[in-house]
Amino acid sequence: MRRAGVSGGPLVGLRVMDISTVFAAPFAASLLADFGAEVLKVEMPGSGDPLRGMQPFEGEESLVWAALSRNKRSVTLNLKAEEGKRLFLRLLGDRDVLFENFRPGTLERWGLGTDDLREANPRLVIVRVSGFGQTGPYRRKAGFGTPATAFSGYAYITGYPDRPPLLPPISIADYVTGLFGALGAMSALYHRDALGGETQEVDAALYESMFRLLENVVTPYGRLGLVRERSGNELGSSVPAGIFTSADGKMLVLTTSTDRTFRRLAGLMGREDMISDPRYATNRVRVERRGEVDGIVADWFGRRSAEDIQRACDDSGVPVSLVNSIADIFEDPHFAAREMLLEVEHATLGKIAVPGIVPKFSGTPGELRHAGPLLGEHNEEVYGTLGLSEGEIRRLREEGVI
Repeated sequence: MRRAGVSGGPLVGLRVMDISTVFAAPFAASLLADFGAEVLKVEMPGSGDPLRGMQPFEGEESLVWAALSRNKRSVTLNLKAEEGKRLFLRLLGDRDVLFENFRPGTLERWGLGTDDLREANPRLVIVRVSGFGQTGPYRRKAGFGTPATAFSGYAYITGYPDRPPLLPPISIADYVTGLFGALGAMSALYHRDALGGETQEVDAALYESMFRLLENVVTPYGRLGLVRERSGNELGSSVPAGIFTSADGKMLVLTTSTDRTFRRLAGLMGREDMISDPRYATNRVRVERRGEVDGIVADWFGRRSAEDIQRACDDSGVPVSLVNSIADIFEDPHFAAREMLLEVEHATLGKIAVPGIVPKFSGTPGELRHAGPLLGEHNEEVYGTLGLSEGEIRRLREEGVI
């Protein structure tokens, strides 16, 4: 496991304000921080981001917070207080991007609408993340990631046909929306800086981020009226594909998305006859004989060890992977070689492991400087840049402004 390095990243000099909470928008800001952006996290005094209260804990520290909020500085500030709003707008003056994920209309009620933000910083790119977007009849509904997977159509197709839909075991809608939020921020900055365009607001909705992934559901219904149903581990578009078990009881995932890949597998199994047999020669006909074809593959897997299967498939260019647990990943040499497990310092826990930086840059790789900060860890440092004295900072703290 490699320790976090010092390289800067391609976004050094970009200044970001993150007033969002929990997963989606904070993840977007974290991605920019990985690549060198200076991200200032603004949290409510006393309680902070609700993510700080999420399991699992080590002692008093949320490990999710420590990992997801990496590379950010934290200040506390009550945006509902008049003096808090004034301080916030002063801090916003030199920022390039603001991430927020309050229910639409919330900032306006606090006196921090678009006009107020633009007056403080005319060049500010504002990324707004919400459950249902800033417009439309559902815009004011509460929005969270897991319900968004249901509303988007994603949950409907996930799971087995004889059982209710399976909800994702991670906050996938939040993370995917975070990716779109980061993309939106950088696209708006390119439009502003490279093309000399106006500053913009980016509207990222949780359900839309998941819906954007469903081309193979949307277009077939629009043209053919086909409603995609749950199919378990069967991939509807290719055969053979799915989870197969080796003779030593290990699970592996195989997919043959092209006929060329299937021909390699057929040769590997000693079933060259299937290559020319019109019942199996193309994926289009194999899909109609899914059970039979998968049964042939399952029998071949079931007579060999996982190690033998992996080696033979790798040598033949057939895509197969063990179903890794996180314990497997911590021992895997490829994760180590790609620096996908990094150690980073946490203020109270010491060194913790976090996922590495994605994607990789050849000339300006990203950097992990520290784990998620303590609540208000950088108050004195940040508010000092506004010219506030130690006495003023103490007063603001006593009054609950910071």
